[in-house]
Amino acid sequence: MHRLLDQGLEQLTTTVFRMGEEAEEALAIALGGFIRGRDTVEEVRELSEILVSMTVEVEEKAFELIAKYQPVASDLRIINSHIKIAYDFERYGRYAWDISYIRKRLGGLKDCEEWIRQFIEEMGEKVLRMVRLSINSLKTQDIELAKTISKTENEVDEMYFQFLDRLVKEAHVTSRCTISSVLAVRYLERIADHATYIAEAVVYIATGEKIVLR
Repeated sequence: MHRLLDQGLEQLTTTVFRMGEEAEEALAIALGGFIRGRDTVEEVRELSEILVSMTVEVEEKAFELIAKYQPVASDLRIINSHIKIAYDFERYGRYAWDISYIRKRLGGLKDCEEWIRQFIEEMGEKVLRMVRLSINSLKTQDIELAKTISKTENEVDEMYFQFLDRLVKEAHVTSRCTISSVLAVRYLERIADHATYIAEAVVYIATGEKIVLR
C-alpha cells in the first residue's frame, strides 16, 4: 500500500539528487576556471548559495516527515542519511567557491611552473570523478560502486602529501602561486573526503551497515 510518507521521501530524494547535479556543476566550473585562468567567482557563488538554500529545504522536509508520519527505522535511516548527504553536497559547493575565489584574489596558476598546473589538473580530474561516482552510486543505490571510491580517495590523499613535499623542495620563495596551489589541493582533498562520506551513506541507506571507506 502506498503511504503518504513514501511521497514525501520521494520528494526528499529528488531534492538531494538535484543538489548532486548542482554541486558537480559548481566544481567543474571552478576547476576549469582555476586551471585555465578564468574568473568564475560569481557563477560558482550563485551555485553555492543555491546549494545552501537546498540544504535548508532538505532539513525542513526531513523534520516535517518525522513530525507528521513517525517513520519506522528503515525510513529514518534514509531521512537521516539524506540530511548528511545534503550537507556534503553543500560543502562541494563551498569548496568550489573557495577555489574560484583564490584564483581571482591570488591569480591562480598563471605564475606557476608547468608541473604545478599539471599536478592540480590531474588531482582535480580524480576528485571530479569521485564526485560523479558518489552521485551515481546514490542514484542507483549501487553499494559495490560506492565502495570503489575508497581507492581513489587514497590516491587523492597521497597526491596531496606528494604535492606538499615537492613544493617544499622546489619552491624557494613564498609566492602567490605557492599559496594558491596549496589552498587548491587542500580544497580538493576535502571534497574527496566528502565524496567518500556520501559513498558510506549510500551503503548505509541500502543495507543498514555502517562502514568506513577512508
